[in-house]
Amino acid sequence: MYAILDIETTGGKYNEEGITEIAIHKFDGQQVLDQFITLVNPEREIQPFVVNLTGINSKMLQTAPKFHEVAKRIVEITENTVLVAHNAQFDYRILRTEFRRLGYNFERKTLCTVDLAKKLIPEAESHSLGKLVRSLGIPVSDRHRANGDALATLKLFKILLTKDLDKTIITEVTRAETHGELSHRQLKIVDLMPSETGVYYMHNKDGKMIYIGKSTNIKKRVNEHFTSNAKLARSLQKETRKITFEQTGNELMAFLKVREELKRNSPKYRTLKKETCLVLNINGKEKGAMDNICLTGKDLMVVDKGRTIGERSAILIRNGELKGMGFYDLNYQINNIHILETIMTPVEGNAEILQEVEAYLNHKKVIKIVELN
Repeated sequence: MYAILDIETTGGKYNEEGITEIAIHKFDGQQVLDQFITLVNPEREIQPFVVNLTGINSKMLQTAPKFHEVAKRIVEITENTVLVAHNAQFDYRILRTEFRRLGYNFERKTLCTVDLAKKLIPEAESHSLGKLVRSLGIPVSDRHRANGDALATLKLFKILLTKDLDKTIITEVTRAETHGELSHRQLKIVDLMPSETGVYYMHNKDGKMIYIGKSTNIKKRVNEHFTSNAKLARSLQKETRKITFEQTGNELMAFLKVREELKRNSPKYRTLKKETCLVLNINGKEKGAMDNICLTGKDLMVVDKGRTIGERSAILIRNGELKGMGFYDLNYQINNIHILETIMTPVEGNAEILQEVEAYLNHKKVIKIVELN
């Protein structure tokens, strides 16, 4: 669980700053579960350059709650989460300083989207929040206000999670969260799995991934692992201590994600063929499916359902070769090929994978196939 955070401050001397605004979005990796947004009376002067930057002045904050009045809510919404912020060291320091003034030791694990972006989007001209989100086609309203920047950070973090094929983010978080054996009650985490299409990851007690799979119904597939008497299933039942997942919106994206991540990771147990193939799950031709699609030498974009309402998935094929996959929610992102290629996660396809994609497109309906100039 993550708490996407942004804080605006008064400015001033190091460790003497006060909070003027805070926004927190509790995010489970798929959707926002809770949020807290408020102005805060810092009980101190706001530096003039900060007023010019944020538009927040002392008059606006006269009736705002003081930090001690919102501290309990901050503790509750961030409990058992990892704080995620752009330049997390700053936001975390400010929060800890405010809590220390109240005599409370506030401790949370943190992830910095600056560091993650440098690792996962090294080609970006700048890793500042403003320039980075602009290059990715992420819309930002109320820049330099807590909620505007928090929402931009949330959208950036979603892209980083998708790009993280080596699963360094979730592995580090899982390792940090996992302590000892899980109880029988905790094993019922399977009941919290979504009945949606996506990829799931089984972790051992050290947080290491031991199995990667895909399904059009994650909950059903994970339940099969825990109830089967097959040799692989018995091993997974014995060693699995945590299950994480990523929804993909459609089976084609799940297939490509599994194939790419298996190349980047070395799970202890070999993934079953049914979870690394598409053609095994094709039963007849759906109404509206493409007729005799051939990808050889083609430049095109396959557009289909995304993970949420309004979002779309996109798969890029250049000269008959698979080049990338990703998600977008604005038309100008797909109409601007440079932005789209920046958002996309690079993938390496081969003849076998391309044949499976062709078979899928010839039998399954997608939203559209866009030919590129």
